[in-house]
Amino acid sequence: MAKLYFNYSSMNAGKSTVLLQAAYNYEERGMTTRLLTAAIDDRAGQGVIASRIGLNARADIFSSQTDLFAHVKALKKDAALDAVFVDEAQFLTEPQVWQLAQVADDLKIPVMCFGLRTDFQGKLFPGSAALLALADTLREIKTICWCGKKATMVARLDANGSILEEGDQVVIGGEDTYVSLCRKHWFARQLQ
Repeated sequence: MAKLYFNYSSMNAGKSTVLLQAAYNYEERGMTTRLLTAAIDDRAGQGVIASRIGLNARADIFSSQTDLFAHVKALKKDAALDAVFVDEAQFLTEPQVWQLAQVADDLKIPVMCFGLRTDFQGKLFPGSAALLALADTLREIKTICWCGKKATMVARLDANGSILEEGDQVVIGGEDTYVSLCRKHWFARQLQ
């Protein structure tokens, strides 16, 4: 039975690495996969999923306007499709999460989503909120705070390395922009 999965964490936990490894495992066994990533995230180039350890792969891009059920259905019509992997799943809209649930339920294709749970202000992303509500399986990918405790929060830094408390929910960036912290040190705004 196909399921909708949500693998979530804070920044720099290795979500993209886990996604790329899982897709490779499918392909190594002769199965066909399709990778999707948000058009808004072009840090590695448009339509590229890349990990900090150097792995990367091409992916279809989605925007908030993309009908993901129609997209996957069209892909399946043209060729066999054994699994769909979605990176940057926090950027999905709620309707898109329902569309991905429909891919699992009606097309019987497993959908594995990877993304952030919360933003730098500790608020759920819309896509993450919908995935937490609808996914059949939830899995936390763990990373650690500077203190050694599990990091569940992310702080956004300004150009001087100070923690920002206000701003747009979405600002694309990596280790130079975001740092993962445990809840205690996120709340205290303590970087070390």
